[in-house]
Amino acid sequence: MRLITVMGPSQSGKSELVKRLAHLDGHAPKVEQAGHLALSRFSFLGEPWCAIDMAGGPEYARMVGTSLLASDAAVLCVAPDPDEAVLAAPYLRAIEASGTPCLIFINRMDAPKGRVRDIVSALQAYTSHAVVLRQIPIREGGQVVGAVDLISERAWRYREGLPSVLVEMPSGETEREKEARSALLEHMSEYDDQLLEELIEDHEPAKGALYEIARRETQESVILPCFLGAAAHANGVMRLMKALRHEAPSVGALRTRLGGKAIAVGFHAQNRKHLGKCTFVRALDSGVAQGAILGGGTVGGLSELGGKSGHDHLSAGDVAITVKSDHLNPAMLFTASAAEAAPDWAKGAPPALARLFTPRHEKDDVRLSAALAKLAETDPALSLSQDEATGHAVVRLQGPMHLRAALAQLSEGFGVEVDAHLTAPRYCETISSKVEEAYRHRKQSGGAGQFADVVMTVAPLARGEGFRFSEIVKGGAVPRNYIPSVEEGARDALAKGPLGFPVIDLSVTLTDGKYHAVDSSDFAFRTAGRQGVKEALAKAGPVLLQPVDRVEVHIPSIYSGAMVSLISTLKGQVLGFDRDPACRGWDIFRALLPASSEEELVAGLGAATQGTAWHEASFDHYEELYGREAERISKEHAMV
Repeated sequence: MRLITVMGPSQSGKSELVKRLAHLDGHAPKVEQAGHLALSRFSFLGEPWCAIDMAGGPEYARMVGTSLLASDAAVLCVAPDPDEAVLAAPYLRAIEASGTPCLIFINRMDAPKGRVRDIVSALQAYTSHAVVLRQIPIREGGQVVGAVDLISERAWRYREGLPSVLVEMPSGETEREKEARSALLEHMSEYDDQLLEELIEDHEPAKGALYEIARRETQESVILPCFLGAAAHANGVMRLMKALRHEAPSVGALRTRLGGKAIAVGFHAQNRKHLGKCTFVRALDSGVAQGAILGGGTVGGLSELGGKSGHDHLSAGDVAITVKSDHLNPAMLFTASAAEAAPDWAKGAPPALARLFTPRHEKDDVRLSAALAKLAETDPALSLSQDEATGHAVVRLQGPMHLRAALAQLSEGFGVEVDAHLTAPRYCETISSKVEEAYRHRKQSGGAGQFADVVMTVAPLARGEGFRFSEIVKGGAVPRNYIPSVEEGARDALAKGPLGFPVIDLSVTLTDGKYHAVDSSDFAFRTAGRQGVKEALAKAGPVLLQPVDRVEVHIPSIYSGAMVSLISTLKGQVLGFDRDPACRGWDIFRALLPASSEEELVAGLGAATQGTAWHEASFDHYEELYGREAERISKEHAMV
């Protein structure tokens, strides 16, 4: 069996294309709907195939790597509009990073919005592989009515809902066909010396040899051949499928591309009611069977796509769903004895949308923790952490659609209703002036009393220096064994300052004090240290600090100019941008941005770049915040 992933932007018609491909032999395919993937198993000319239909939308474009992990080839479905080529940029980036052979299908040619050569040129801006036309359209009265194959030099006329029919080459297309064919052969000759010699000597290459060169160069991912059609009318679908049959490599090439050791790969997973964790695996070699050892554990059961159980083993290339095999995870490569993480390109973009998940009913608190852990196992595009302030789970996702899918999984798969809240930045506070504070703790209640007297100097430190404690007590005014307790008390006071936030970047120096031979204790001196620092903080000019992140935005170059105004609007600082050395047509835009603006950045990037860009953020420093904004934040925090 050979497996392909069909992907493309929303409204590109890829689902219709998969449907048409799967019905070419006249039989209904076996279909398995699994979240954002739909898998169709079908046959063509007696050979088994499986097509993964990847959900459209920019969020899922960043998650396509796991599907490519199991794919022999990819089909990128794009709209017939040069202006929409940028929407294919994330897919081209993933294809190039993975080394997956790819065929491009320019769909909806019944309503083109630009010249084909302009579409190809626009796509070429986002890949270092040569994007080459394998067909050119035949037009009549401004409508595309067929296509000319540039290798065979045959003309095909489209028929509604039926395979195209062979016709004579229209006289008006001869010159354009010769020009396009010369361009194709020139690109192909860049990677084949014999073809280059034939072209230099003006020899006409044999068509069989050209097809073989095209097959090799597609499999080596040095060219991306473009085919034309309109899937909704079944136009061009048969030609695409024949090209896949001839040019898509076998599963052995995939195994080699993944290092040559794995015998299976996990590329998707779901938690299903009454079944538990179900992992989609593809066998890369023999040895995957029910009861066999895979990934260091036993395979509990194998189910075919479409729900039929009873598989006892998989042949190389077969796809199945494992059950009762909780040790198998997606985005993993499996040998019999071990599992290892997939290459970095399969992981996609880091999730940027952060939400605080809380159970709608308190009784579900423990169940939510367990459900989230299982959800994180099955969804490599999601990350899980814990909010330091509240202890609740912080879930990072690719975007709003991914968020809705996660909430639905928790509700339907685990029976846990969840509310998702915005996360709050980790504000802190510090002081602006030096203060000397004397504090006496005295308490008498029947038995032994409590007594501790401390004199401390509290002073600000440079940003990022944290907390420093020292002592210059002389003459045993405070016994040495009580000084650590004073430090512990001072640290206790930093948990919440006058503004209601943790306190950082200050020093406390114990300068003097007194003790009582009977009533003094570690507890008394710790209390004195805590209360003394608390009173000092209120007098030392407390200042609110907001976290500032260093942000790297991965963005198609045509949108980089818009980032300057967006970052400025979000009160950030532009650091500059560079060409992405690994990805043609992409920039890496760098900035410093208040952490409180990250949510607006996610929304702004989506609007400014049609969802094609994404960002990575890491804490950089704290900066002081004054005025009304600081007052508003303090008041809002006090109300929580």
